[in-house]
Amino acid sequence: MTALCAKLLAQYQQAAAYLNGLIQGPPSPPPGATPEQIRARAQARLARLRRFLEFLGRPHESYPTVHVTGTSGKGSTATFIASILTAAGYHVGLHTSPYLQVETEKLQLDRALLPADRFARYVAELDQAIQRWNARGEERLTYGECWTALTFLAFAEERVDIAVIEVGVGGRFDLTNVIMPEVAVITSVGLDHVRTLGPTIRDIAWHKAGILKPGRPGVTTVTDPELLEIIRREAETVGAPLDIVQPEHDYALLRCDATGTWLLDYRRKTVFQLGLLGKFQIPNAAAALAAVEKLGHLPRGPITTDVVRRGLAEARIPGRFEIVQTSPTVILDGAHNPDKMRGLLESLACLPQPSRRILVFGVLEGHDALTMARLLAPHITMAIVTTPQALERPAADPAALAGCFADAQVPVQIVPLPQDAIAQALALAAPDDQIIVTGSLYLVGQVRERWYPHEAMICAATPWPAPAVTQAPCS
Repeated sequence: MTALCAKLLAQYQQAAAYLNGLIQGPPSPPPGATPEQIRARAQARLARLRRFLEFLGRPHESYPTVHVTGTSGKGSTATFIASILTAAGYHVGLHTSPYLQVETEKLQLDRALLPADRFARYVAELDQAIQRWNARGEERLTYGECWTALTFLAFAEERVDIAVIEVGVGGRFDLTNVIMPEVAVITSVGLDHVRTLGPTIRDIAWHKAGILKPGRPGVTTVTDPELLEIIRREAETVGAPLDIVQPEHDYALLRCDATGTWLLDYRRKTVFQLGLLGKFQIPNAAAALAAVEKLGHLPRGPITTDVVRRGLAEARIPGRFEIVQTSPTVILDGAHNPDKMRGLLESLACLPQPSRRILVFGVLEGHDALTMARLLAPHITMAIVTTPQALERPAADPAALAGCFADAQVPVQIVPLPQDAIAQALALAAPDDQIIVTGSLYLVGQVRERWYPHEAMICAATPWPAPAVTQAPCS
């Protein structure tokens, strides 16, 4: 490690430790909270953040934004939009959540991570502002409020031309929903985070629709008539022109194989190759295209087809159907709900079928882990159940998950630490086998360290430095 890298790493670690020190408990409402209490808590957090942003000088209003929500696909859609805008020559900020390995994955600039020294500088500025805020006797800010404020502050100081902001959870009461975006995108609606968003899929659709703003266009790829009606009604209520992007009418999958994924765009009468693998990326790319079309009033004018082609092809996002090695093939996918898991299984059909498929599986508590396990069981040869590590968030019971695979007659073992679980999978795999790591973005981030150590990511300011491992030993 060079002296410069060591310095950057120290600056990053100090800033990250400060931010993590703001965590005072689990991110979800306390056990036993009623729906009314959960909503009141969310509204209070949002109101407090608005006051703090006013205190900071409203940094979130100093650049145009695109806002993206959805149960599945929002991170990939935001990445596609940002990549197209970067290809068009704009200075683009991208906020996605959560991060896999390093905090600066949530603060990207033109497809690169925010450099560690500037990350540390903005965290120090945030700390000074928080101290002044507290000295005034204001309410204490939560970790999430501080992070959201940091995002807006950093992009303002970096003087981005535009920022693409991914929602954390839901939309209507999410902390990012303080912006007035140029366009709002709703990629999908499915059952996830039911404790905070409500028990029914209609409740969740209502939360997603809450990012639509008066007079600002909205885009959605939701197709279910009942859910689409909720989104349409919200758009009409607030006066947001809504573009409904429909499969087989506006776009289609042309091809998906080991060499890539191709989108057929009926609106532009063009075929685009995507930089992100997987069938499930097709509607995400279509949503991104529709969103970019709504940004024709930006300084450089309408974005050309050639720019779109380059932006889609150059898009990258770690941990989403990411192939980190071959022989054996290792695929990392952060699917953490049943809809995402179905998308993963569909995309596996695009690749050559392996001799055996070894699963490394772990889920955080609060997600529908058993349903995901049942979906995976018919498609795997053996399972290794592990426990993702997350601050203040316990993992789902590994014994219960292992029992689900055993009931399906799938050989299973429990290896508690994710790093040991992937090592065990690689030790068991032959060159023509396939290893799938899924169930949690936290799990994927911990396993990804084997190929892309976080120290190298910080020093190189990229999620894809030279991999530390190109091929693992096989038995």
